Amino acid sequence: MPTSRFEPSTIKNKVKREEVARKQKKAKRQEKLQRRLAQAKAEANDPLAKKKRLAQNVPRTLDNTREYDPSILTANPHPEPGPSTLASQEDPSSSANTQPEQEQQPQDEHAADITTDPFAAYFSGAFDPSVPPKVLITTSPKATRTTYDFCEEIVGVFPGAEFIRRKKGKGFEMGRIAGWAANRGYSHLIVVNEDMKKPNAITMVHLPEGPTAYFKLTSIELSQKISGHARATAHYPELVLNGFVTRLGHTVGRLFQTLFPPMPEFQGRQVVTLHNQRDFLFFRRHRYAFRSTEKVALQEIGPRFTLKLRYLKKGLPAVKNLGAPSKPLEFDTEDNEQEQEAQALKDVEMGESAPQEDSTPAPPRTQAEGCPANRRRILVDMEAGARDYETDVLLVENSRQYVRHRTAAFVSSSITIVVSITFGAHLAQENMGTRPSSEATWYTLA
Repeated sequence: MPTSRFEPSTIKNKVKREEVARKQKKAKRQEKLQRRLAQAKAEANDPLAKKKRLAQNVPRTLDNTREYDPSILTANPHPEPGPSTLASQEDPSSSANTQPEQEQQPQDEHAADITTDPFAAYFSGAFDPSVPPKVLITTSPKATRTTYDFCEEIVGVFPGAEFIRRKKGKGFEMGRIAGWAANRGYSHLIVVNEDMKKPNAITMVHLPEGPTAYFKLTSIELSQKISGHARATAHYPELVLNGFVTRLGHTVGRLFQTLFPPMPEFQGRQVVTLHNQRDFLFFRRHRYAFRSTEKVALQEIGPRFTLKLRYLKKGLPAVKNLGAPSKPLEFDTEDNEQEQEAQALKDVEMGESAPQEDSTPAPPRTQAEGCPANRRRILVDMEAGARDYETDVLLVENSRQYVRHRTAAFVSSSITIVVSITFGAHLAQENMGTRPSSEATWYTLA
């Protein structure tokens, strides 16, 4: 059955097929344009018609369809009416109980959070508004040139920022650096983390008591990569925060506010924008110029990047209690271990070593008292049945004297023999010529 409308794909000639398809697209565009012009003309004469159209045609987004949750950064307790909410508004009886309980929370809780948070001193006017906050910027260990270039860019964003390269080796953990910076009057610590030779995260620490925020860092574009970018000046910029509407959003927004001076310098016409949309924080910096009383032009300065909050914790990074030296390792040692070993050595020398059947195992190897530095004792545990052992134990008192002892021991389950051995090439040569007969066993190692 043939189709009801003409399709250019049915034309076999390629040139003719492309020409017909191009004409059809042009006709559709013209028809759409005429329809929009007619709609704009009708709404110009009737403003209520435009409001009605906008109220009915609300796009469905993540922000206006998610459930209210104060722990989510972009949760909106009063979302705009979306497609799902417009239908419920038509039925007043059903919409009476749809308001979440969280929306009915008193506003005094939010006010209490603001007055008791760690940033209250900044907003209370306790600091001089003309002095910018001191910000220490550093990197993760073994950073590369790409991360250093990004750090130089953000140093120009924060007026009171200072960049110090992080040294290698121990003693430069984040907790130690935070304690060092707090003792020297810094109000913030920013650590740019690097992975695969690219910056991938930012850790912001508010000093001296926290909190600590960790952001994922993506979509970095430096100023020199932005076409037609402007040059930054030393003026204090203005700060614009968009979308920080919840309790968590207020905390994150106030953290960023404390990075800038309270009083901007408007003659610089610089503005820093943090736009929160769908849990992503888009960072931009522009310079504005007034063309008229109604129009303004923007010129981007840079850099531009995107942040995503991963966690926000109270306090400073927990690394060895703000740089305090680590406690020494503790070992469970008994005072009588050395005495027991010395007694065992004495029993072997005197030929009186006869362990009982229910004897306890030998203690761990430790350094006995009175032994020369060039001697080593080895505890040899031999598992055997009930039999007699005749063993000659060579005790090397020094490098020239030898004492021979014959020891007879009866063992039911195990026997422990303490052997003192001296290491040295000259002893090996002497022992080769003084080896006794085969009736005794001699333990010598060189």
